[in-house]
Amino acid sequence: MNVESPQPNQFFTLEDDKAINEALLASYEKNLARVALHSLNLLRQIAQDTGVAIAELNTQQIIQWFEKEAKIRVEQGSEATFLKW
Repeated sequence: MNVESPQPNQFFTLEDDKAINEALLASYEKNLARVALHSLNLLRQIAQDTGVAIAELNTQQIIQWFEKEAKIRVEQGSEATFLKW
Protein backbone atom coordinates (compact mmCIF):
# COMPACT_ATOMS: atom_id res chain seq x y z
CA MET A 1 0.00 0.00 0.00
CA ASN A 2 2.51 2.65 1.08
CA VAL A 3 5.66 2.62 -1.02
CA GLU A 4 6.80 6.12 -0.17
CA SER A 5 7.31 7.13 3.45
CA PRO A 6 5.47 10.09 4.87
CA GLN A 7 7.58 13.23 4.93
CA PRO A 8 8.21 14.92 8.28
CA ASN A 9 4.95 16.36 9.60
CA GLN A 10 2.97 14.45 6.98
CA PHE A 11 0.84 11.67 8.39
CA PHE A 12 0.08 9.86 5.18
CA THR A 13 1.18 10.13 1.59
CA LEU A 14 -0.81 11.02 -1.50
CA GLU A 15 -0.39 7.40 -2.52
CA ASP A 16 -1.98 6.29 0.75
CA ASP A 17 -4.87 8.69 0.22
CA LYS A 18 -5.33 7.43 -3.34
CA ALA A 19 -5.41 3.82 -2.11
CA ILE A 20 -8.02 4.72 0.50
CA ASN A 21 -10.12 6.60 -2.07
CA GLU A 22 -10.01 3.63 -4.45
CA ALA A 23 -10.86 1.09 -1.74
CA LEU A 24 -14.30 -0.46 -1.81
CA LEU A 25 -15.31 1.21 1.41
CA ALA A 26 -18.17 3.42 2.50
CA SER A 27 -17.29 7.09 3.10
CA TYR A 28 -17.26 6.68 6.87
CA GLU A 29 -14.94 3.66 6.53
CA LYS A 30 -12.57 5.67 4.34
CA ASN A 31 -12.52 8.40 6.98
CA LEU A 32 -11.82 5.84 9.68
CA ALA A 33 -8.98 4.43 7.57
CA ARG A 34 -7.48 7.93 7.29
CA VAL A 35 -7.76 8.43 11.06
CA ALA A 36 -6.17 5.02 11.69
CA LEU A 37 -3.30 5.70 9.30
CA HIS A 38 -2.80 9.18 10.73
CA SER A 39 -2.73 7.70 14.25
CA LEU A 40 -0.28 4.96 13.28
CA ASN A 41 2.15 7.44 11.78
CA LEU A 42 1.83 9.74 14.80
CA LEU A 43 2.47 6.80 17.12
CA ARG A 44 5.56 5.95 15.07
CA GLN A 45 6.87 9.47 15.68
CA ILE A 46 6.06 9.31 19.40
CA ALA A 47 7.82 5.94 19.64
CA GLN A 48 10.86 7.32 17.84
CA ASP A 49 11.02 10.43 20.03
CA THR A 50 10.60 8.48 23.28
CA GLY A 51 12.73 5.49 22.34
CA VAL A 52 9.86 3.16 23.18
CA ALA A 53 8.38 0.60 20.79
CA ILE A 54 4.86 1.42 19.63
CA ALA A 55 3.50 -1.72 21.29
CA GLU A 56 5.07 -0.63 24.58
CA LEU A 57 3.75 2.95 24.60
CA ASN A 58 1.29 3.70 27.35
CA THR A 59 -1.23 6.48 27.87
CA GLN A 60 1.06 8.48 30.15
CA GLN A 61 3.94 8.44 27.64
CA ILE A 62 1.64 9.63 24.86
CA ILE A 63 0.25 12.42 27.04
CA GLN A 64 3.76 13.46 28.06
CA TRP A 65 4.77 13.64 24.40
CA PHE A 66 1.85 15.97 23.65
CA GLU A 67 2.68 18.08 26.73
CA LYS A 68 6.27 18.38 25.50
CA GLU A 69 5.00 19.45 22.05
CA ALA A 70 2.75 22.07 23.67
CA LYS A 71 5.64 23.43 25.75
CA ILE A 72 7.88 23.67 22.67
CA ARG A 73 5.09 25.46 20.78
CA VAL A 74 4.75 28.06 23.57
CA GLU A 75 8.48 28.56 24.08
CA GLN A 76 9.80 28.29 20.51
CA GLY A 77 6.79 28.62 18.21
CA SER A 78 4.95 26.15 16.05
CA GLU A 79 7.78 25.81 13.52
CA ALA A 80 9.88 24.09 16.21
CA THR A 81 7.28 21.38 16.86
CA PHE A 82 6.51 18.16 15.07
CA LEU A 83 2.78 18.92 14.87
CA LYS A 84 1.99 21.80 12.56
CA TRP A 85 -1.50 23.14 13.10
